[in-house]
Amino acid sequence: MIRYLTEHYELLGNAFAEHLWLVLVTLVLSLLVSALLSLVLIRSEKASNLVIQLFGVIYSIPSLALFAILIPVTGLGDKTAILVLCAYNQYLLLRNILTGMRNVDRNLLEAGTGMGMSSWQLLRTVQIPLAMPSILAGIRLSIISTTGITTIAAAIKAGGLGTVLFSGMRTMNVYKILWGTILCVVIALIADLGLKQIENRVEKKLGGMRTEA
Repeated sequence: MIRYLTEHYELLGNAFAEHLWLVLVTLVLSLLVSALLSLVLIRSEKASNLVIQLFGVIYSIPSLALFAILIPVTGLGDKTAILVLCAYNQYLLLRNILTGMRNVDRNLLEAGTGMGMSSWQLLRTVQIPLAMPSILAGIRLSIISTTGITTIAAAIKAGGLGTVLFSGMRTMNVYKILWGTILCVVIALIADLGLKQIENRVEKKLGGMRTEA
């Protein structure tokens, strides 16, 4: 195991860097899209439920099938992979963002309105901060999901650790399969542990605000 790593560190390192890049780009774009959609949908529960259900249907489609549908339009490569991964992430992110903001204590919102806050000020200073634990949970889930699905994107020449895994399966190379899997798990674990720490800190900071309410 270690010998294979030392002898093929460049191959594994490049695949790891490609995989990490795909995950990070997907996450940034997914957050931008979900933030904009949340701002539009927060005022209408019916519309938000409809959009979440739509993305839920998309999320249920096997990734290879969705890749195949888009390849004639966007072609092979990372663009198609990122587009599909962003679509999958919307279900996880929107559900958590909107649920978190809607579960904010109504007393706090009424108090803010009584102090003369506008809807935008309430959203920015009350709803979003109090919804952060739910938002961070959605981000954590989306990173874990993206890390796994990105391996399949290697089938459409998007690169990443999936290339190592598929190559290992074709040649029955156990070391490639193991190292490809281990490095995927490393990305998911680091993101999971890091975001859990942030969630815990946010919960502690918000504890006082909830107590006062």
